[in-house]
Amino acid sequence: MANARDLKRRIRSVKGTQQITKAMKMVAAAKLRRAQERITAARPYADTLQRVLQNLAARTEHTHPLLEEREVRNVWLVVVSGDKGLCGAFNSNLLREAEHVLSEKGWPGVEIVAIGKKAADHFGKRDWHVVHAERETMSQLTAEDGPRLAEMFVTAFDSGQVDEVYLLYNRFLSIIRHEIVLERLLPIEPPAAVEAEDEAGGIDYLYEPSAEALLSELLPRHVAIQTQRALYDSAAAEQAARMTAMDAATKNADEMIDHLTLVYNRTRQAAITKEILEIVAGAEALGSEA
Repeated sequence: MANARDLKRRIRSVKGTQQITKAMKMVAAAKLRRAQERITAARPYADTLQRVLQNLAARTEHTHPLLEEREVRNVWLVVVSGDKGLCGAFNSNLLREAEHVLSEKGWPGVEIVAIGKKAADHFGKRDWHVVHAERETMSQLTAEDGPRLAEMFVTAFDSGQVDEVYLLYNRFLSIIRHEIVLERLLPIEPPAAVEAEDEAGGIDYLYEPSAEALLSELLPRHVAIQTQRALYDSAAAEQAARMTAMDAATKNADEMIDHLTLVYNRTRQAAITKEILEIVAGAEALGSEA
């Protein structure tokens, strides 16, 4: 059984760890607030752009290379993880799902685009071919990262280097809930038809510039905003997971401190009782000799 000095040292150690987890929880909460604001601002723009594309593509006969369905020979799987740990099972669940997707889909050829240090390290140690890896993007995320990555995806798709591009990331739903999502980014999913009443009325627009020019401008922008939204979603979900994990760690530290304090008090009481018994026994021995 540990002595009182060891227990006291351990209590101090747990209290120090608890201060760290409290500070990390507060930092994660502040970062989560900013990440929530960014994803809340990005979603309406992305949804509106999606509706505009649906209406435009449904009313025009023009096509675009980004809508082209091809025979699938090579696929890019873009895995968006975090750069840091201490966020519970956030990264491990994502990487486990990535391995499951890679084994279940049975794509003829697949290459990995790893966004985040955890994904880059994970796939760098395995047999999958990592065509592109970024280890600092998620910890220093900016509004330019999505368009930059989207340009790389569009260039690879246009050149025929890749036939499909998929995004695998954590979608932020609430502070205590996020879900892993697999979305096809390229080719862009065929747009849904316009509403029945519009079709029946034969409503159309005069386009300035032409519908073809609008598609050429809006479709790459759509890829960029969907990529940026995935990055924002993942960043918000990571901070929420870290805040939840640090809150649980702080509560566990509280319970451990209470338990160690109880054991320390019992050990100290036992030591005091033992000393008293020894003093009493010594006094009785001296009395009997006299």
